[in-house]
Amino acid sequence: MQRLRASGTSIVSSISAARLKRKAVNSWTAVQDTFYSTKDVFERHKVVFTVGTSVASVATAWIGYTLRHYHDIRVDRRLESIEEAMRTRRQLEHSELTKAVNVGKISVPACFATAGTCLIIGYCLGWRGGKQYANKQFRREQMKLLGEIKPRWPLLMRVITTDGFILSMQRIPSRRTNSANGPPVLLQHGLLMDAATWLMLPPESSLAFVLADKGFDVWLANTRGTKFSQGHSSLGPDDPGFWDWSWDELVAFDLPATLQYVHDHTGQKMHYVGHSLGTLTALAAFSKHQLLDMLRSAALISPIAHLGKVTSPIARNAADNFLGEVLFWLGVKEFDPRGKAGIQLLVEVCAKPGVDCVNLLTSFTGQNCCLNPSVSQIFLTHEPQPTATKNMIHLSQMIRSGTISMYDYVDVIQNIKHYGQPTPPEYNMASIPTDFPLFLTYGGADALSDVNDVQLLLDNLKDHDGDKLVVQFREDYAHADFVMGENAKQAVYDPLIAFFNLQ
Repeated sequence: MQRLRASGTSIVSSISAARLKRKAVNSWTAVQDTFYSTKDVFERHKVVFTVGTSVASVATAWIGYTLRHYHDIRVDRRLESIEEAMRTRRQLEHSELTKAVNVGKISVPACFATAGTCLIIGYCLGWRGGKQYANKQFRREQMKLLGEIKPRWPLLMRVITTDGFILSMQRIPSRRTNSANGPPVLLQHGLLMDAATWLMLPPESSLAFVLADKGFDVWLANTRGTKFSQGHSSLGPDDPGFWDWSWDELVAFDLPATLQYVHDHTGQKMHYVGHSLGTLTALAAFSKHQLLDMLRSAALISPIAHLGKVTSPIARNAADNFLGEVLFWLGVKEFDPRGKAGIQLLVEVCAKPGVDCVNLLTSFTGQNCCLNPSVSQIFLTHEPQPTATKNMIHLSQMIRSGTISMYDYVDVIQNIKHYGQPTPPEYNMASIPTDFPLFLTYGGADALSDVNDVQLLLDNLKDHDGDKLVVQFREDYAHADFVMGENAKQAVYDPLIAFFNLQ
């Protein structure tokens, strides 16, 4: 401090213009965020907001009018002393004294100013309380569902498939009605993901919480091999047999088990929401007329069926160079993107001409338009999840062949052993019942659910009843935007919920 004084330099002048500019920009951004988030917070937390506003307004008004009353008492006492003195000396009337002193009356503008001040203070305190309460509750629920903290009651429910896998499910009961009355919805994540898919956005934007707030009984599924579903009745993750499956087994075992579990616990038919691989397993089951008796409708986000037109450089190169098969032949049964084999695969793919791995998410999913950096950080913290190498090989076969077939063992004898024929059977999308309600939404920038592949699926569904098929197209959306996009609630989830309400 002495040095600053000696040199004539003030503290203010020592702050650089860049820091001042940055502070000003940050302050303005904070004001904008507050303004734009107020409406959503008010709608989600009306009780907290109203109580906070009311208490703050009443308290402010009470303090203000108490001070005013105290001031009036002092004025009256002063007036009385003056009046007594003047009456003794001048013999003036009380009305003349009042006019001379003129203490004034409460004016209409003063009343409006007081009421406005109370409202603003109450509004700010109420909003801050509602926002803090909302974020605290959401963070706790998110951490419970992600397994970061232990809840006081069992949150993970166990589902045992007929082939011995132990899957976990999380439940978010309806917030408007009793959980037994809200229509159940099963959310199924995609490849290399888990139930965290539906929890990465803020509470007012995450599909799981949006559905719960709209009165739905929300169930979150976790595919075998992911963080919460690595149990088995006789095998462990270190056993090669634990990873001997592809998405065929998800169709045959995981999906029926989870649907049956929700149906048994709610006693109701449910809505289904799938993203990416979660749409492929559902479509495959529907093509065999399976599970439809437990469903009201299905929403397919970034639908995967045909994969022959995939434009993702990483996915295309991995498939065309049989890199999944190489790992399998080398005895790597578990495909863990964070593991040594997964990293080596990525290195080999990124070395191929035309593959830009500077932005891995873009190279894999397409150019996402609407991802927030903070949400991307949450994604990188919890994802990607492991899957079976055999599952990756199966998807690679679909990319190379352009067909929707069961897993090809390549060896004719093995195919005959498993299927009774030399080539694997195909799933016929055209055989999906035409009266089953479907909601499809896809994006123009999606490198995995390519528009040309989706068009082939829509061609398969050309005979679907007109009032049972809703198709939405977002030109600017890529694969991750549908589950992590900042505007996904308005762009995708609101129309999806409107569709559910009509079924």
